[in-house]
Amino acid sequence: MRVVGIGQCSWDYLAVVDSFPAVDTKVEVRDWQEQGGGPVATALVALTRLGIPCDFYGITGDDPEGEKIRGSLLAEGVSTTGLLTRENAASQTAFIAIEEGTASRTIFWRRPSRMPLLPDELPHGFLDPCDFLLLDGLLAEASLFAARQARERGVPVMLDAGRSRPGMLETARHCDYVVASEQFALDLGWDGTTHGLHALAVSVGPGVFTVTRGNLGSITWHDGELIAIPAFPVAAVDTTGAGDVFHGGYIFGLLRGMDLADTIRFASAMAAMKCTRLGGRAGIPGEQEVAGFLERHGIRIRL
Repeated sequence: MRVVGIGQCSWDYLAVVDSFPAVDTKVEVRDWQEQGGGPVATALVALTRLGIPCDFYGITGDDPEGEKIRGSLLAEGVSTTGLLTRENAASQTAFIAIEEGTASRTIFWRRPSRMPLLPDELPHGFLDPCDFLLLDGLLAEASLFAARQARERGVPVMLDAGRSRPGMLETARHCDYVVASEQFALDLGWDGTTHGLHALAVSVGPGVFTVTRGNLGSITWHDGELIAIPAFPVAAVDTTGAGDVFHGGYIFGLLRGMDLADTIRFASAMAAMKCTRLGGRAGIPGEQEVAGFLERHGIRIRL
């Protein structure tokens, strides 16, 4: 099995504080770390920790952060042959402030300073071999092109929909799975009801539409059925990257042939376990760790 991902990669600077400061004041940092980040990039790291080979396509600048981004992916076993370096450019970076005790965070981020990945920069055989394609929609032209190519080849496609962006809806209509944040659904007019979710899923068009809701878990509309999966309670340290890890676990479950409800439970467990460590990647568990976590919660899933 092999998963191809096209989207964002980032270098994250993370700071833990007692509480978010008022404007024009100072606050001492309790912990400071740096990690690789970005929705698709982190989801692929989650998949490689589960034993699934992955190829990442995206861009960095030729700055120190770009070297760190590439090195962090290579260290996890993610192929970076599709990660292009723009000259005289800054990579995507983020500063993330995390409030100790609540695990809530505020993200300040900067997109890459040069042009995004373009369709003609994807090599002819970028989907050979490929069993699943993951997109985050920020690279609008390349994402739509890749989704169309995957549809022609019968490769299932998932869109990680964080916020509604230009071109994202068109890409979503070429996807088999849309796994969206609650904010994305609200941006598109969702009223929070089951009927509203059904109407939204029909208008967007994927076969499976999942909305993640943080500590409220997730709700999924598929083939006339609503699947509600609660979040697992954990002593959360940082929620950064939880959604990204959820996407990785979701794809793993689908590739392993789990039924949809168990797939979402597995993804939810991965996301919860990630939240017990600082940053988007440090807490990503392996397969047996997830299995043990689920068993402790009285859930047994055939892996």
